[in-house]
Amino acid sequence: MLVAAAVCPSPPLLVPDVAAGAAPELDGARHACADVLGVLAASRPEVLFVVGAAGPGERPGTHAPGTPGSFEGFGVASHVRLGVPDGPAPEGRLPVALAVGAWLLERANWSQAPVEGLAVDTGLAAARCVETGRELAARARRVALLVMGDGSARRTLKAPGYLDERAAPFDAAAARALAAADTAALAGLDESRARELQVAGRAPWQVLAGAAEDAGLTGQLLYEDAPYGVGYFVAAWS
Repeated sequence: MLVAAAVCPSPPLLVPDVAAGAAPELDGARHACADVLGVLAASRPEVLFVVGAAGPGERPGTHAPGTPGSFEGFGVASHVRLGVPDGPAPEGRLPVALAVGAWLLERANWSQAPVEGLAVDTGLAAARCVETGRELAARARRVALLVMGDGSARRTLKAPGYLDERAAPFDAAAARALAAADTAALAGLDESRARELQVAGRAPWQVLAGAAEDAGLTGQLLYEDAPYGVGYFVAAWS
């Protein structure tokens, strides 16, 4: 059963070494992420799943505890691991969104529960995302999720996807759902609209919706902004 969830943005720029001189611009997001990880720790989970989107060229699927990741693709010799391996260190490589999640956990000195990863195909249908969330919630008596995902990448003229006037309303609806722990609203986010608006968080958020649908959690939105023209949100459900 899901006992807590944290929602964080997934850009590599959260990692100060990657952001370099621009690092202070996301200090507010980093502080909020630290706060929501505290909520996860306080929930005393038996297992923590880090859920994020598989980006272009990345493989959707599960990642075992201890799977390595890096930010070498961004010119930084920074390496992370997804928690502690429960045997020999696994092979493979974390998708970027999960590597950012692993970095957040290392920064928080996470040791409360084993950590596993799930990279979700950005095109996965909403119904399948919800079912995947239900399956994760059923894995143990006390399950926590760290959900990595961004809003629209079309919020401003300088955004990666350029400006789309529909982006801000879409992100506002997502923010309301995250703030209220509204699983029905998250599950109902329009898949085609999300794809057009380059919303990387749609599928991971809908996995959360499935995991939390019968958990009776309440939500709190700690951070909402669109630096670089991309919607970033930090929320805690407990």
